[in-house]
Parts: sequence; C-alpha cells; structure tokens
Amino acid sequence: MNLTWCLPLALLFSIQLRAQNAYQINVTLKPFHSGFLYLAHYYGKKQLLIDSAAIGPDSRAVFKGKEKLSGGVYLVAFPKKDGWFEIIIDKEQQFSINADSADLLNKLSFTGSPDNETFKDYQKFTATTGSEINRLQQAYPKAKNKQDSAAIQAALLEKNKALKNYRLQFSKDHPRHLLTSIFTVLNEPQIPANIKDSLGIYYYYRHHYWDGVNLTDARLIRTPVLQTKLDRYFDDVLPQDPDTLKMEADDIILKTRPDKDMYQYFLSQLTEKYVNPKYMGQDAVFVYLFQKYYVTGEADGWMTEKYRKFIFDRGYSLMANTIGDKAANIVMADTMDKPTPLYSIEAKYTVVCFWDPDCSHCQVEVPKLDSLYENKWKASGVKIYGVMTSGVKESWLKYIKEHNLKDWVHVYQTEEMKGAESASGKPGYKQLFDVYQTPMLYLLDKDKRIIAKKLNYEQLNDFLDYKLKSASTN
Repeated sequence: MNLTWCLPLALLFSIQLRAQNAYQINVTLKPFHSGFLYLAHYYGKKQLLIDSAAIGPDSRAVFKGKEKLSGGVYLVAFPKKDGWFEIIIDKEQQFSINADSADLLNKLSFTGSPDNETFKDYQKFTATTGSEINRLQQAYPKAKNKQDSAAIQAALLEKNKALKNYRLQFSKDHPRHLLTSIFTVLNEPQIPANIKDSLGIYYYYRHHYWDGVNLTDARLIRTPVLQTKLDRYFDDVLPQDPDTLKMEADDIILKTRPDKDMYQYFLSQLTEKYVNPKYMGQDAVFVYLFQKYYVTGEADGWMTEKYRKFIFDRGYSLMANTIGDKAANIVMADTMDKPTPLYSIEAKYTVVCFWDPDCSHCQVEVPKLDSLYENKWKASGVKIYGVMTSGVKESWLKYIKEHNLKDWVHVYQTEEMKGAESASGKPGYKQLFDVYQTPMLYLLDKDKRIIAKKLNYEQLNDFLDYKLKSASTN
C-alpha cells in the first residue's frame, strides 16, 4: 500500500511545503573525520555563523533546517576555523558537496546545484587569471627595456579584458544568477571618450557609480562586495560635507525601499557610519537620519530594544549640539556656589571643557590645555568654561589650586541643581552636550554657536589658529 495516498490532502500539502522551505546541504570534506563544520554567510564586512554540523567517520556532515536560507555567498568553515570555501545558496537549497581541503580548486564538486557548478568554474577561472596578472605585475619592474615593458603591459590588458569578457558573457548566459548581481557591483563606470576635463570625469563617475546595481536584490547583503562599494562611495567619492552626505544617504535609502531587507541594511549601515563619524560635524548626517527615519517610526519593524535605546539616546543627545547651532545655555554653580550660566561668559571664543579631576586622561590633558590658554589663547579673547562632570567638590577644588587653573570659569552641578533638573524632566547637560567621556571640548563663537566639538587640545589649538588667522585677514 502506498501510505502517501492515505494522508489527508491538507497534511500532504503541508509536508510538501515544509520540504520546499527547508534546506539540507550534505558536505563530504576530506580529510576530516571528527569535529564540526560551520556554515556562515557574509553580512557587510562581517561573517555570521548560522549553523554547525558534526563530521562523521566518513567525512560527512549535514547542514539542515526547517526554513529556507536567505540567498547569498556562504562559507563552509573547517573544524578549527582555519580555512573555508565559498558556496552560493539561493533557490537551490538541497544539494551535496564533495571536497578535499588539500586541493579545493580542483577537488570540489556539487550534486544538485548548477548554481554552484557555475560558481566553481568562475572561481577557477579567476584564480588562474589572477595568478597570471600577479605574475605579470611582479615582472613589470624587472623589465630590461621598453619593449619588454610594453609587452607586459599588453599582456596585462589582455588578461583584464579576458576577465571582463568572462563576466559579460556569464551575465548574458545567467541573467538571474547571484554572480551576475555581484558583477554589477564590481563594475566601474566607463568614462565616455568625449569627457576630458577632470571635473567632468568626476561628476560622470559619481552620477553613474551605482549604474546597473539592483538595490532591491537582498542577496547582495550577504556578499563581500556591497559594503565595500557603499563605503567607498560615501568615504572617497562624495564630498565630505554633511549636506551632500545627507542628500545622498536619503537618495540611496529611497531606492532600497521596495525591499525591506535592503532598506534595513542601508539605513542601519549609514546610521552606524555617522553616529560616531570620522570627521567633525558629520554627526549631523546621523541626526538627519534619526529625525527622518527613527523618530517617525519607519525603522520600528526591525530594531531590537537595545538598539532602539542606543539610537534614541544618541539621537536626542546629538540633536542639541550639531555644529552651527547655538549651544544649550546650561546653568552651573561656580566654586563659591554662585549660579553661573554658560551664556554669562562674554568672549570672542569660549572653550567648554567637560572634565573630571579623577580622570586619568584629564590629568594629562587639562594642564596642557591650560598651558595653551595661558600662553596663547587668552590674549586672543578666548575664555574657558570648565565643567566638573563627576567627583567630590573638595578634590575638584584641590586639583584647581594645585595646578593653578586660575583663569578658568570653573563650574559644577550642585545637588540642588541636579534635583531641580530631574524634577523638571528636562534633558541634563550630559545629554545636551553628548558627554560620554572626559575630557570633552567644545568651541563656541561669541554668539555661543558651536563651531567645533570633540577635538583634543592639539586639534583645538590648530582649529583656533585657523579661525584667528582667518579673522585677522578679513
């Protein structure tokens, strides 16, 4: 009796559906006979482990699960994680692999996965061609004459052309293959011959940088190429001013909206890039993304509570202190407990120094900051508003006296001030100035607008030199 026909139709359909949605990858990898193999995939610059499988005496291990895996480039890692090989997982999720770690290039085969057979062929071709290109590049400096140099250059051009033609033909033959999508990411804009000037070349390259890339193909998230292209665009291709970066971030996020995974990926990657940026003032990009996508609830579907707290804490802190905005008028008490608002300081420039007398970095940098102030800045109309962030008042006063920090406006927050602030529900000075470490320096102009922030004392000195010199020549 065929028991399959005795099953209710709905149950039979359910079993078939589960089988279709499951994955099972059988791996035979010599010479291993024990331990575990690991399955991971790329995610930006990271490699995320998602499964492991015990290796039997026959060198066989089986990765399997009830849900289909997301498409991408995956890695099968050896027991000690000291080596791996790459595979493609896409529509084909039930197949077998036979390999030998001693010769993966030639002793790797697949059953039930044409996608990986074509991927293997590409890897062999690029390995051979890449080796030849490397040999020619090493030979070029050793060329004996111009004729030999020209011959090597011609050979290099030919090899690169062969690689390009291979990709073009592959894309034509396999338009939906993941490799075809990867090739579009690797492609460089080809500058038309009629564009000669450097500015024209730059703008053409910039405007055609993403040509052909399918920004709704979520498989690209799990490859080693997409993050590199994204970083290069925002770090090297674009001007580094916040307004341009905001506009470009908005544009590319908009293009990813049809695919929720790509939308989440691009938004989160750009958020992380600018929440603690490389260059001063670029946190304005994070503030823009925070206000447009996070405050409005557009990112609620994928954030964990921990991530949400981090983003909102940083967002509300940075909203209050972007460069060009007026600093918050914090009201602190001086050494005699007299209320001394920041805005009461009249100066061409005001340095706000958040510091702690027990902080080891402060103990090194604050005396150097004071030396610059006494010997250079004070004569140019600069004042320092020094805020004690923690510690005991007596230790603070002792440090001020011992290090002769006599010309600063020294302030701190009394217990009464802390209580009133807490009762009001208003943000405190640490949130308003994003004080998460000490020492932390801000530079304000005469109108108390933030013109520089989070620089060390040497960087601040260079910045003040520039500002003072610019003011004297205007």
